[in-house]
Amino acid sequence: GYLSEKEIRLVALDCGMKHNIVRHLVYNVPYKVTLQVVPWDHPFGDMEMDGLFLSNGPGDPTMGQVTIDNIKKVMQRGLPIFGICLGNQLLALAAGAKTYKMKFGNRGMNQPVIDMRPTRCCITPQNHGFAVDADSLPPGWMQFFINANDQSNEGIIHKTMPW
Repeated sequence: GYLSEKEIRLVALDCGMKHNIVRHLVYNVPYKVTLQVVPWDHPFGDMEMDGLFLSNGPGDPTMGQVTIDNIKKVMQRGLPIFGICLGNQLLALAAGAKTYKMKFGNRGMNQPVIDMRPTRCCITPQNHGFAVDADSLPPGWMQFFINANDQSNEGIIHKTMPW
């Protein structure tokens, strides 16, 4: 199966990533990972990898056009991509969706988020002032996580591709 003894080469895009995320990706997953962390403006689109992780970080996701262009290159290769917070917003922009500045943002501990697969609620820490406009998601994409307080998008997923 996919979770074999094969070592997985994961590129992690650092947009302000917390060190604990690195620790988790390297030590707390059920497979061997070689992790290469690169800065937000690194030309990672053509790098050798088995998957791409898009980190959290501050700011307006539309300001990262060089990053968005590199994400599109990885998407064209059909490789798995996972983004959290700002990374989710960058993935949405690369897919053709839009983002918007929230009036207050979602900030603080104990933010309820609904996982749309089993419609189960999780409690998460958050600190972001931008969100994905769910109505702008292109065909094939759907909301993966929704904030239970304000119904803003917290995650997206493609229906057939590994994004």
